Amino acid sequence: MMSDVTIKQLAGVLGMSADKLISQLNSAGMKFSSPDQVVSSTDKVKLHGFLRRTHGKGEGSSGGEDNAPRQVTLKRRTVSELTVNQGATRGKTVNVEVRQKRTYVKRSEISPEQQPDAEREDALKKLAESQLKRETEEITRQDRERRRLEEEAKLRAAEEARVRAETEAREVAAKAAAEQAAKQPAADAEKPAERVAKTDAATPARKPAEAPRPRPARVNGNGEAESAHAAAARHKKHGSHRMPAESDGTPRYFGAELHLSDEGHARRGAIKRKPRRQVEQVRSPSGGPHGFSRPTAPVTRDIAIGESILVSDLAQKMAVKGADVVKALFKMGVMATINQPIDHDTAVLVVEELGHNATRLEEDNAETTLAKVEIVGNRESRPPVVTIMGHVDHGKTSLLDYIRRTKVASGEAGGITQHIGAYHVKTDRGVISFLDTPGHAAFSAMRARGAKLTDIVVLVVAADDGVMPQTIEAINHARAAKVPLIVAMNKMDKPEANPDQVKQGLVQHEVVPEEWGGDVQIVPVSAKTGDGVDNLLESILLQAEVMELTAVKDGRAAGVVVESSLDKGRGPVATVLVQQGTLKKGDFIVCGVEYGRVRALFNESGQQVDAAGPSIPVQLLGLSGVPEAGDDFIVVQDERLAKDVALERQHKRRDARLLKQAGNRMEDIMAQMGQGEGAQTLNLVVKADVQGSAEALRDALTKIGNDKIKVNVIGSGVGGITESDATLAAASKAVIIGFNVRADASARKIIETNGLDLRYFSIIYDVIDQVKQVASGLLGNEIREEIIGVAQVRDVFRSSKFGAIAGCMIIEGTVKRNKPIRVLRDNTVIFQGELESLRRFKENVEEVRNGMECGIGVKQYNDVKPGDQIECFERIEVARTL
Repeated sequence: MMSDVTIKQLAGVLGMSADKLISQLNSAGMKFSSPDQVVSSTDKVKLHGFLRRTHGKGEGSSGGEDNAPRQVTLKRRTVSELTVNQGATRGKTVNVEVRQKRTYVKRSEISPEQQPDAEREDALKKLAESQLKRETEEITRQDRERRRLEEEAKLRAAEEARVRAETEAREVAAKAAAEQAAKQPAADAEKPAERVAKTDAATPARKPAEAPRPRPARVNGNGEAESAHAAAARHKKHGSHRMPAESDGTPRYFGAELHLSDEGHARRGAIKRKPRRQVEQVRSPSGGPHGFSRPTAPVTRDIAIGESILVSDLAQKMAVKGADVVKALFKMGVMATINQPIDHDTAVLVVEELGHNATRLEEDNAETTLAKVEIVGNRESRPPVVTIMGHVDHGKTSLLDYIRRTKVASGEAGGITQHIGAYHVKTDRGVISFLDTPGHAAFSAMRARGAKLTDIVVLVVAADDGVMPQTIEAINHARAAKVPLIVAMNKMDKPEANPDQVKQGLVQHEVVPEEWGGDVQIVPVSAKTGDGVDNLLESILLQAEVMELTAVKDGRAAGVVVESSLDKGRGPVATVLVQQGTLKKGDFIVCGVEYGRVRALFNESGQQVDAAGPSIPVQLLGLSGVPEAGDDFIVVQDERLAKDVALERQHKRRDARLLKQAGNRMEDIMAQMGQGEGAQTLNLVVKADVQGSAEALRDALTKIGNDKIKVNVIGSGVGGITESDATLAAASKAVIIGFNVRADASARKIIETNGLDLRYFSIIYDVIDQVKQVASGLLGNEIREEIIGVAQVRDVFRSSKFGAIAGCMIIEGTVKRNKPIRVLRDNTVIFQGELESLRRFKENVEEVRNGMECGIGVKQYNDVKPGDQIECFERIEVARTL
């Protein structure tokens, strides 16, 4: 407890009122009436004993050793704030909390076992070392103090000599002045002397440092006087925490610091005292090493800019305010905030506008490392890559079928090609790789991609139809790709064939036949009878020999993605055309923004192969995702490099997408403001079986629209319709279009719950026509396909009469015999046709209902497998309503 205090002070410490404390003191037998009366330590002990007795505790226990506290724990918690001025969290305030805990234990509570002699000896040894160190430091300090006093004495003597010399000089000057003024009165002559005397007394501006005042001697217990050094040594011996006292015994205070000795105070005073000259020197206009010097001329910087850059980063590089950069962008007509990216060209204009130099940022990243990889080796001759192009229904796939001796077009819905196919054919004259492109107008991107991959373009023109729009487009693609053109004049077996009309139509587009003095070979063929096919192959191989096509066979493979899709069982599947090197199983590849390891390779017949050389198309498995059709692929050394390159490409694609969203110009915004509010938007979610079809549908549908309605494809992808697609359509009130794909069970549940419009299509004509009719307001009658029954194949039996018979269970609706059907495998359409037989217990029936078993024979299709689904549907006409 504290020493004698007043009742008011004690009540404040105890946190109670003074009146209550006075009443407790009176109850304890002490007479107190005023809050200003003093309470002694004895009175406090009496009050403490009285209170313990009042609460049922004995008075003797208050002072007993058993109830006394054995240890005291002190806790301290301090909270301060720290402001971060660097990095991404610039300007953020962080709370810093410091917790301290210290426990004091009574020495009597420590058992002798806890104080071993070894520890005591170690402590004594450390104490002796500490005392020795303090004594050494004291001797060193005294020596330093002695040298300082000697230096000050020397400086004081030099200063006194200088002052004396100046005084003598002034006296000589004064005498000379007195002699000159001898003619003046004596009173006037005495004034300069007095003025000079005053000047002599005030001239020394800088007084030498005074010697420290000697401390008065102290008297020890024996009556002997102690010197100042002896007294300091005595204080130092007992520890620096002892408070020095004056000769009269009263404590001395040094700057409100009671714990300092004389020596400590002298040291601190020496540190704090700084000459006035040094303070003025720091405040001088030069600024010192950390001072700020205002630039005398504009600073021109070299700004490195990449493909895109944030406005804030550009402002930081130029050392200007972000508002200045935004202002410059507004003057250029670009509306961008400080957190939005801008492209390289716009950034260069802004940098030059603000008076700096722009340079291209050379990035040393994984993409640069990949660019340095060169495919080296001996170049050998390779097969030619031939692309079949032409108008729809001019017989491109049928001509290729005759060459391959297969039937591909019959498997396509509506009898038209909607996928880009890649095949290689072995003929008697050599190997030729063919790319079959669609002829429909919506597949322009596919045809352009096929022209870039190819060595030779074979343009198929029907002799009875002539030059059509897609024929002209194919000619333009071939010219843009700078590849030779060979014209195959198909359907020559028809009586209405007119070759001269075809040639005249081609000449109008600068395609001149050889017989008319041009350089384009025109070969009459018939895909139905096979006439002229050998001549066409011979012309292709002859053109390839003239071109001298070569490639590195033994080396890292590189090529292009022709088509890609998502298979439910196998994952992402990419059809690639190898252009250089040899692609093998186990290679690490980078394919656009995807990467992976080749797990399997398949040829166009579905047979697994171990490797594929130049100009050979294959399907590969093992990619991390579905790549875009037209992306390049290359084999790399390890998976780490492949992953780094793929991630960097994903970041660049994301930046480019953000750049498109952010690049709003004032003209566009003003145009949007000028439009009326009556414009409507038709949202669509498009899912297709392959990447090329999804791309063609997205491009074709976005071009549909007028002033009153706009078609917006909010989502497109490859594979079956999933739950996420249905959720996206429900959130945006979109129509779901499935092109040769179906919705799974979870997606159908969401679609039924939200009442969404789900439409299945297998022909691109129907998709575009229906969307056009809705967009243009021509409602009319809608031909809609309604699924009336679904049968699941449980097993397959062989029949000598009908071939493969599927033993099925009807799981939905009713299957009718005279309705068209589709065969689904993993929610993807693999065949469309009609039923050949529908039996139940060896009897032909017209329909089979839900929950019954039956045998189904599919006409002209024998590849039905257990697990497939047979979908029975009917086409109905429904009147559209707004």
